Amino acid sequence: MPSNVTYEYIKQNPDVMTYIRYADAAVGAQGFTEHSFAHVEKVAASVKMIMEGLGCPSREVELGMIAAYLHDIGNVINRDDHAQSGAVMAFKLLSGMNMPADEICKVIAAIGNHDEATAQPLNRMCSALIIADKTDVRRSRVRSSDEITFDIHDRVNYAVTESSLKFNEDKTALVLDLTIDNEISSVMEYFEIFMNRMLLCRRSAERLGVSFRMTVNGSVVI
Repeated sequence: MPSNVTYEYIKQNPDVMTYIRYADAAVGAQGFTEHSFAHVEKVAASVKMIMEGLGCPSREVELGMIAAYLHDIGNVINRDDHAQSGAVMAFKLLSGMNMPADEICKVIAAIGNHDEATAQPLNRMCSALIIADKTDVRRSRVRSSDEITFDIHDRVNYAVTESSLKFNEDKTALVLDLTIDNEISSVMEYFEIFMNRMLLCRRSAERLGVSFRMTVNGSVVI
């Protein structure tokens, strides 16, 4: 059965917008980086880039973008197990929009498998969402520029002055290219915080049939 639930419809849905705002406020109150519209839109754009680059069908790409936009709404309940609670919330939302069951299954599987504690790159959509989410590292995700209040997560994100994710020329690898201000944070601190995420990105890229590479300040580190 064809579906009329589009990415643009999801973006403009008042309930979705409310859940994202409240979820971001919840993680903000706990001192976590930005998880609001800027984050989910960037993740959706990266999912689109990855899946289109792999030649995925247009509807599969759109479902991946929908999953990306909804992937953090579970934070409104609790940061712990937010991937699973977010998947249940997305199921309720999308069922109410009469999205077909087979499409809902794909979306909620991707949402339920995006957090590194329990993530599994089950398929292309799951893998693309994992990579897109875990590579969103940037200064603008830090909520305050007051270095006195920074923890290591804030410091590492704030140190990233430029960030891009793209395929290499022959599309055999996804490359995360970072510029890090070493006076704010070292590359070693980045890996101290994000090593598990980068290993998960590598597993996810392998599921997509490509490799995952990372460059920092012009040097290849993965």
